[in-house]
Amino acid sequence: MKITAVSPLLPDCCTENPVVALAGMPNVGKSTVFNALTGMHQHTGNWAGKTVSSAIGVTECGVRSVTIVDLPGTYSLRARSAEEAVARDFLCFGHPDAAIVVCDATCLERGLTLLFQVMETTPKVLLCVNLIDEAEKRGISIDLNALESRLQIPVIAAAARSGRGLTTLREKLADLLDCEPDPEQTLYTVTLPERSETALSPILDVLPSELHGLSPRWVAMRLLEPEPELHNQIAQYLSLSPSEPPLADALKQASSIQSPEDFADAVITAIVQESESISKQTVTLPAAPAARDRKIDKILTGKWGTPIMLLLLGIILWITIVGANYPSTWLATGFAKLQVGISWLLETIQTPQWLYGLLIDGIYTVLTCVISVMLPPMAIFFPLFTLLEDFGYLPRVAFNLDKRFQKACACGKQSLTMCMGFGCNAAGVTGCRIIDSPRERLIAILTNNFVPCNGRFPTMITCITLFFAVGSGICRTISSAVILLLLILLGIFTTFGISRLLSHTVLRGVPSSFTLELPPYRKPQIGRVLVRSLFDRTIFVLGRACCVAAPAGAIIWIFANCTIDGQSLLTLCANALEPFGKWIGLDGTIVLAFLLGFPANEIVLPIALMQYTAGNTLIEMENLTQIQTVLTQNGWTQITALCMLLMILFHFPCSTTCLTIYKETKSLRWTIAAFFIPTLIGIILCAAVSGIFRLLCCIG
Repeated sequence: MKITAVSPLLPDCCTENPVVALAGMPNVGKSTVFNALTGMHQHTGNWAGKTVSSAIGVTECGVRSVTIVDLPGTYSLRARSAEEAVARDFLCFGHPDAAIVVCDATCLERGLTLLFQVMETTPKVLLCVNLIDEAEKRGISIDLNALESRLQIPVIAAAARSGRGLTTLREKLADLLDCEPDPEQTLYTVTLPERSETALSPILDVLPSELHGLSPRWVAMRLLEPEPELHNQIAQYLSLSPSEPPLADALKQASSIQSPEDFADAVITAIVQESESISKQTVTLPAAPAARDRKIDKILTGKWGTPIMLLLLGIILWITIVGANYPSTWLATGFAKLQVGISWLLETIQTPQWLYGLLIDGIYTVLTCVISVMLPPMAIFFPLFTLLEDFGYLPRVAFNLDKRFQKACACGKQSLTMCMGFGCNAAGVTGCRIIDSPRERLIAILTNNFVPCNGRFPTMITCITLFFAVGSGICRTISSAVILLLLILLGIFTTFGISRLLSHTVLRGVPSSFTLELPPYRKPQIGRVLVRSLFDRTIFVLGRACCVAAPAGAIIWIFANCTIDGQSLLTLCANALEPFGKWIGLDGTIVLAFLLGFPANEIVLPIALMQYTAGNTLIEMENLTQIQTVLTQNGWTQITALCMLLMILFHFPCSTTCLTIYKETKSLRWTIAAFFIPTLIGIILCAAVSGIFRLLCCIG
């Protein structure tokens, strides 16, 4: 088997196994099939030369081990994104021993269009008709024998979430790998109109006899279609020169018969017609199709879509606010008790006082503060958010917001990356890879920080609860959630505004269209959601925050304990920043807290409290009343709290997000822009609020 540069680097244990590509459109359960087949025998990484994640696993088929390569979801091998290019390149040039194409049993016709394109590139293909249980619930029946007879490839029905059909899949895959290739067998070819076939003839006549496993017809079709990137890859792979005779002459002659655009349309039309024909012969729909999903979509994507979206977000925020209080207190208490034991150990081994202070009052205190404040909201928010994703609601959110992003000359997919930013802005920036247009991807990256991440919620919730929430008990938490929701809406509207501004200035362009599939509503798998949200998101984000919180703790301790003329560096810096802080409605202490909180947003308020109490280590207040007392004694009013909320919402990304932005853009200039754009907006808003308040006071 030939593995080229476009394939992932296989782990050593997999290099001797047959390699099977797993392909499929998004939302067909492909990853579920992959996880069910490979279990814990998985390896993850990035594709060579790409920032697209790869997943490789090993499964047992009969007496042999087989390596499964989970390709990124793709609607077509006519690549429009990095993910689709990876899938196309591996299937076309990676020469897997076989391919499994996963399609949705509830919409077989759409899946067949991808299947036919894969069959053009790979001689051994197996079709896995997944979600067969959902199709049966809807009264949809598929004649698998007739389908297998028409396609002339193995076909199995599966429900990967429950494990149904996977044994049969392994058996048929083993048989497929064992069968000897027929020298006379040709790859699948779509039947084209006579004019298109005539246009192919000049190219077929001049192609070399040795194409290294590629089909002559497939190469001719791809060279005639308007895909310059693929042309270059084919030319490099086959050592051809499409710009030199005789191939250049053949392409010119073919183009005179039928233009590349018309030829591409003819190929797509032929594939769609073939898919429709086979689907009509093998799929039986119920006399009265179940309209549950359509009825729900009329509500969730109609005129009530946006209010329901805001209501659900408000409910999630309320649950997060209420639920995070108790575990945060428990964690803080537990860490305080653990600190007693660690302190005793350090004292026993006679640790120098400066080292003790650096380790305990600096690193340990900041680290435990971040964990106790950040972990509970994440452990609640991420699972709830993932449940909505598993249910199939998030694509509806993107649908509702698509028109608004189009008006801002941005891509509707930006709504999905914005949703990711609620958990972690770094994750939202990484998610911008799903946007095909480089211009629109950059806009999404630059504006992702306007959505408050999980690390900013605790400070926002504290300020809202202390200075703006009304009532008591449940009414107080509801009012806090409503105010927090209004702040989030302000961030979203700012995202629209800045996206439009960038689109009409430094990043001019026309918004691109994209295919947004609304998957069927599915009953969420609670156990899988909890595990995925805990390990893939919560622990991952928390670990990344801890990596920057530990050195930040050391720096903060040094600033608090190193003195000049009897004043700590913290005090000196705060005093120097006081005029600027007062101008924007805050003070020097808060401004310095933001600067020192660059590694992690969670420590901004604890740093300010430490400075207000003249301490030399971060302090954990036992309740909100204590925090309110300290803040009001240091001049905080509702205007101060409002400016604090605005600055929390609009300020520079944390260090982790900045690093992620640089990795994604490969540009220091755009990373600096992402740093200063929200910060300048925050400064302008705070200065405006503070100025208006001072003006009103003078008038009064």
